[in-house]
Formats: sequence, C-alpha cells, structure tokens
Amino acid sequence: MNYQETLRYLYTRLAAFHLQGGTAYKPGLANTMRLMEALDNPHTKFPSIHIAGTNGKGSVSHYLSAILQEAGYKVGLYTSPHLVDFGERIRVNGKMIDEQYVIDFVANNQEIIQAVQPSFFELTMAMAFSYFAENQVDIAIIEVGLGGRLDSTNIIHPIVSIINNIAFDHQAFLGNTLAAIALEKAGIMKKDVPIVIGEALAETKEVFVRQAETVQTTIYFAEEQPDYPTFVRFALGKMCFSFHEKTYQSELLGTYQLKNLATVFLATQIINQNTDFQITEAALSSGIANVVSLTGLRGRWELLQKHPTIIADTAHNPAGMQVALNQLKNYSFTSLRIIIGMVDDKDIDSILQMLPREANYYFTQAPTERAIPASVLQEKAEAYGLRGQSFPSIEQAMQTAQQEAVQEDLIFITGSNFVVGEALRVKSL
Repeated sequence: MNYQETLRYLYTRLAAFHLQGGTAYKPGLANTMRLMEALDNPHTKFPSIHIAGTNGKGSVSHYLSAILQEAGYKVGLYTSPHLVDFGERIRVNGKMIDEQYVIDFVANNQEIIQAVQPSFFELTMAMAFSYFAENQVDIAIIEVGLGGRLDSTNIIHPIVSIINNIAFDHQAFLGNTLAAIALEKAGIMKKDVPIVIGEALAETKEVFVRQAETVQTTIYFAEEQPDYPTFVRFALGKMCFSFHEKTYQSELLGTYQLKNLATVFLATQIINQNTDFQITEAALSSGIANVVSLTGLRGRWELLQKHPTIIADTAHNPAGMQVALNQLKNYSFTSLRIIIGMVDDKDIDSILQMLPREANYYFTQAPTERAIPASVLQEKAEAYGLRGQSFPSIEQAMQTAQQEAVQEDLIFITGSNFVVGEALRVKSL
C-alpha cells in the first residue's frame, strides 16, 4: 500500500471516531496494553506531559511543545483530530510523521492489528508512541482523545498532568453534569504526578481536589496564581499580552488564549520546579511568540485573508462558541458573514441560540458521514431567527460568501474541526 491507500485502510478498516462518531468509541485500556506489549512498550521510553480538558487542550499542547523546542529539547507531539493531513496528529519538533513510517508501521504490524482489532485512535496512538521512541525524543506532549480515565492515552506515567477546563461535550460518554465530566477527566491524575488545573468551576473544583487527595498528588490551580495574563493589543500579526510586568507576543490571535496561557505559565513553572527539564525565560517567550511556526498548529482563530477578513476557528461546543463570539466583539466590520457546519453529536440548539441574528449565514456540511445536512441545519437555525442559505459543500459556501462580501466585511468559518479543515484545504488550492 502507498500512503493514501494506508490512510484509507486506517479510516475504513478501523473504527474512527472522528468519522463515525460514538460507534467507534472503545473505552478502556485493554486493547492499548496489548498493542504496547506487542510493540515493546514504547510509551515507557520517553518522559511525557499529559493534557486533558474540554476546550483549549490542543492549544496548550502546542504551546508547551513550542516552548520545550525552544528550550533545546527534541519534542514529540500527539494531538487529535487533524484538520487537513493525518500527519498533523504525530509530530517531532513540529515536523509531521514521515509518510513512509505510516506505511511501514501498518504493514509490519498486521498480525497484532488483526488480533486486537483496535480503533483508529488506539492504533494511531500506538504508532505515535513507537515513532517517538524510535526518534528518541527527549519528551512527548500527549493530548487526551476523549475524557481521561478510560482514554487510550492514560497508560502513560507523565512528569506533569494538565486538565485545562471542563465544559459540556460528549455527554453520552462522559456524563450529563459538569461534576461527572470532571471526574472522568480527573482520571488522568496519578500518584506524585503534579496536576495543573487551568480553569475550575464551582461544580468541578471539589471533584479535582478530592481526586488529587485520593491518588496522593499535589494540585495547582492557574486561577489561584498571583498574576494572570492580560491582553494589551494586536501588533504585527501577533497578540501582545502582559504577564508579571513583562510583555509577550503570541502567534495565536484569540484573546481566549489568555486562559490557556495562564495554564501554560503555571505548567512551565511546575516543570522547572519538579523535573530535570529546564525552561528559560527566553525559551518561554520565543515558544509562545512562534507557536504556529514551530508546531504547525492551525484553525485557532486563524486569519486566512484580509479584505474581506476571513477567520477560521474550530469552536464546536457551546463553551467554545461563546468565547469565539466574544472574540468577534474585538473587530469592526460592515457585515458579519458566518459559514457554519456541525456534526450530529454536538449540542446544536445551544450553539444556534447564541449566534447573532444580525449576521448573514451560509449553512454547509463537511464531507463526513457525521455532518448534519446543510438544509437541516438551516431549518433548525431558522427557528432561532437565523437567516441564510444552505450549501452542499464548504467550497461553495466560501465562494458565495466572498462574492457577496465587501472589503470591510468579516467572514467567520466555524462549527466543527471538519468544517475548518475543509476550509483550510480549499484556501490552499
């Protein structure tokens, strides 16, 4: 098999949550442990940082990877889902996994794949750990796929664990209350492994404290630190912010990143205090300033074009959409045009009812079986006073929005990772 054939095998022969949804979810670590044993336990051959949370864990993962790269370390980064290319999921110092490695890994491990019948996520994670071990990374940043306690990544024993925040998402698997979701994510806590909490709510803080006591580890809350990042201005394509009386710059432009950065600052402090890794102020500043360039992160309040302004953001649950809509208030425009598509396991009604009624809407759907048909989404949206047109493809929606826009308009692309990923692909054509 060549690279594309190998990817088709992974997507079609294995249960892939990002394509199929809940039917592909395989909770528990039994499959993962069988894979690890067959591969000589690669997850034990490098230190790691484990990151969970409802929103922002991808940004935190990439910030930490960039910072550690600037500190001189060889850094593995495992995240999900990808937006355009499968290789985005597995990187070493920002470079995507070699295509030939993907081909060879699948070809050389057919016996264990057939025996275990892993999910797409389980096998991809095993591939990542093997790749990191063979590349002898100094450290790997591992993002949780879904939840925490039963997530495949929970086999690692990290030097630091992070739970960025808790919000409603994937309730069918994680629970219908914030406390229940927090308990699932708190399952990544381990004895004597410091745990950093980025944002705690009244319903979740007690859960975190209790779980930390149960597993016997030290817990730190970013919100309890004596200082907090503060927005200053946008300048030269970067967001400037202040922290501890110093001014920093970030390639990620969303002001909502300030909460993620509070978590990042605390995590780097804990790493310096509790491990052999050392992060200088220069590495911290440079990593944050150049996070996109160093890691390849895409789709987080990403400016795709000016005149008219086109911004893409992967907000896909109510909490994520609310911070994105708050960010829009920082912009001036003649008309707001929103291209939106969603998948069928999200809280569609909660998102639709918070969207601005004065915007022009372009309802669309990504090329995945989980996508809500554009016409269905339009019908649901009309019940909330949202008016617009439906388009069978993101490319058509983007073309129409740009044709109808004047230079002073803002086109906002959002609703799911699939929509943003397809928009990035279209813009690259």
